[in-house]
Amino acid sequence: MALVVALVSGWSLPTARADSAKPDGLDSERLVQAVVGVSAVIPPDSQSARNLGTSREGTGIVIDGAGLILTIGYTVMEASSIEVTTASGKRFPASLVAYDPVSGFGLLRGEMGFDAPWLRLGGSAGLSEGDTLLVLTGGRSRGAAAVQLVSKREFAGYWEYLLDEALFTFPPIRAFNGAALVNQDGALVGVGSLLVAQALEGRGLPGNMFVPVSALQPILADLLAYGQRQDPPRPWLGVTLREENGRLLVEKVSPRGPAEGAGLRPGDWIVGVAGKRFDGLADFYRKLWSVGPAGVVVPLEIMRGARLEPLAVPSADRVRFLRLNPTL
Repeated sequence: MALVVALVSGWSLPTARADSAKPDGLDSERLVQAVVGVSAVIPPDSQSARNLGTSREGTGIVIDGAGLILTIGYTVMEASSIEVTTASGKRFPASLVAYDPVSGFGLLRGEMGFDAPWLRLGGSAGLSEGDTLLVLTGGRSRGAAAVQLVSKREFAGYWEYLLDEALFTFPPIRAFNGAALVNQDGALVGVGSLLVAQALEGRGLPGNMFVPVSALQPILADLLAYGQRQDPPRPWLGVTLREENGRLLVEKVSPRGPAEGAGLRPGDWIVGVAGKRFDGLADFYRKLWSVGPAGVVVPLEIMRGARLEPLAVPSADRVRFLRLNPTL
């Protein structure tokens, strides 16, 4: 751990702006100890096991004095058991507090005497492209690295996921899921989600995508009280999509999901929703979600071979298809 503390104490990035190359007055020991490793075991018959596996590892960040831990949700989604490992190597069981499919965040609570320093939540509004930030990872991949914020922009995921603004950094960190992105003041500003081929759009620069912590703050009270946000759930189709020239190719449909039940097939092209054309994946999601809350029938227009066909999909609440409380 001493090596990690040393890295935190003197982090810099040669290509970053000179005025943001080194933090002032950070408590490096606290930063390191507030980051934990997360290990999760998922039942093989869970919906997410096929794509994400039954044994997952990542990082979590302690965010209060009562053992509340923030991570990226897919690491612990549908877990039957969760364990966290502190910087000193001590292991503790943890329970799932909440999972939010809109932001992608997961919340855990360390148990059986778990205790660790916590990081305060920061905002991403004050971040600028070119800023130097710090990435901290836990568990077997524990470490620290300076990165540069290269882009703040919209992100649309192929799994029916959209962020109005995501944080993209360079160079790439391999142990990215749940990693802590920390600003110059030692505040948590992002949680690691993906390894991406284009951190800087159109430049082929690999890096990572972080979900800004500002997406958590408006819903934190709901997650703690109810285990999920209290907004009406968005309509979920259960599709994996790939964008090509503004059209959307259906690559997969979720078993027993709404799209499969309605007859949508891999290889179909979605070209319209609710009587409207769309411009790419993000625009499709916004038009889809504007039709109504989960449960609404979504009228799609699809290309199947050379035929243009209407297809009505009775949507669902995505959370109802997940086994989210095995650890509770």
